[in-house]
Amino acid sequence: MKLLTVNVGRPKTVEYTDAPGGATGIDKRPVEGPVQVTDPGRKGEGASGLSGDAVCDLRHHGGTDQAVYAFAREDLDFWERELGRPLPNGTFGENLTTSGLDITNARIGERWRIGSEVVLETTSGRIPCRTFQTWLGEKGWVRRFTRRAVTGAYLRVITPGEIRAGDPIEVVHRPDHEVTVGLAFRAVTTERELLPRVLAAGEALHGEESRIAREYVEKHGGRR
Repeated sequence: MKLLTVNVGRPKTVEYTDAPGGATGIDKRPVEGPVQVTDPGRKGEGASGLSGDAVCDLRHHGGTDQAVYAFAREDLDFWERELGRPLPNGTFGENLTTSGLDITNARIGERWRIGSEVVLETTSGRIPCRTFQTWLGEKGWVRRFTRRAVTGAYLRVITPGEIRAGDPIEVVHRPDHEVTVGLAFRAVTTERELLPRVLAAGEALHGEESRIAREYVEKHGGRR
C-alpha cells in the first residue's frame, strides 16, 4: 500500500458554490516534495490539515474530523471507465490518492501510518455536494456517487509530520468493531436504519455523524 500523490488546491472563484466569497478549493493538484500535515483545529476555525491546501467553505469542510481526505486510485479507475474520460489524481478533491488500500472497508477509527511519522485516523465517508457535481460536470452526480457508496475517507491527524508521493502506507491500528467507512456513509444517507450500529465506533466517529446517530436512537429507541 502506498501514497501515489499528495494533492493540494488553491482558492478558485466560481459561480456554482454557495460558499462565502464564492470560492472553492476542490481543484486539487499533485505536488512534489514533502507536505506538512497537522491538526487544523475545530471546524469553522481550522481549514485543511495539509500545508498549502485551501478549504474555502469552513461551514462544511475542514477542521479536526475532516483534516485530510483520501481516495483510492482503484476507485478513480472505476469512475474513469464509467464516465469514459480521464480522472487524474486529485480530480475528486482528494488530498491523498492511494494505491492498494481498501478505503471503503476501512473501519472508523482505523489508523494509517504514512511514511515514517504521520499517523491518520478515519472518521467518515465524504458526503457529495452540488459543488462536487458541478466541478465534475456530470448530471445527477450526487445521486450516482451516493448510490455507489464508495466515497473515500476523511481523516483526523493523530501524529503530525511530513508526507510525500511514494510514501508507504501501513495500517497500524484496526478497531474491533465492524463499523466501516462504507457502512457509516450508508447510515447517514440512504439506510438510516443502520444508524444505531455506527455508535459502536465510539469517539472515533465524526462528531456530526455521531450526533445524527444519537438523535436517531433517542427518537426510534434503537430500532432498525
